[in-house]
Amino acid sequence: MAAPALILIDFQKGFDDQGAWGGPRNNDGAESNALALADAWRHRGWPVVWVQHASHSKASPLNQTAPGFAFKDGFGPLDGEKHIIKHENSAFVGTDLDVFLRRSGVTELVICGITTEHCVSTTTRMAGNFGFSVRLVGDAGHAWPKTRGGVRYDAQTIHDTELAILDGEFATVVNTADVLKDL
Repeated sequence: MAAPALILIDFQKGFDDQGAWGGPRNNDGAESNALALADAWRHRGWPVVWVQHASHSKASPLNQTAPGFAFKDGFGPLDGEKHIIKHENSAFVGTDLDVFLRRSGVTELVICGITTEHCVSTTTRMAGNFGFSVRLVGDAGHAWPKTRGGVRYDAQTIHDTELAILDGEFATVVNTADVLKDL
C-alpha cells in the first residue's frame, strides 16, 4: 500500500493581504504547521502535492499575472513533487490530481491549506466522495470572516464550523501534532 499523500492547498502570497479577503484571518500558526507537515513527508520520501489557485479574474490577487499568484516564501514544490494549478475551488476539477493519486496507488490523503471554507472544503469533500480516506489538518489552514444578512461571523467561527461540518462525513479532522506523532 502506498504512503499517504500530503495535499497543500493555495499557500500563495495573495492571501497575505488580509484586507483583500475581509480579514482578520484566524490561526496565525497555519503556515508553520503546514511546513512541518511538508518537512515530515519529504523526510520520508512520501508524495507531496502542491496546489496553486489561478483565478480567472484579472482583478484577483491570485490571477496568474499577479504577484500574489506565487507561493508564499518557503512553500512550493521541490523536484519530484507534484504541482497542480487549478482554476476552480476543488483541486480535482480540471486537473489530473485524481489520475495522479490513483496511478500512484494512494488511497489516503492528508489535506491542509487556505482557505478552510473554500478550496480546502471543496477539495476535501470531493476526495471523500471519490473514496479516499482523508485526514484534514485543521490547524494547518485558516479562514476569513464572512458577513451574511448584516451579521458578521469571525474567521475562527467560520473555520470551526467548516471543520465540524467536514469531520466524520468527508474526513477526520486532526491537528498537526497528532499527524506527526502518528507517522
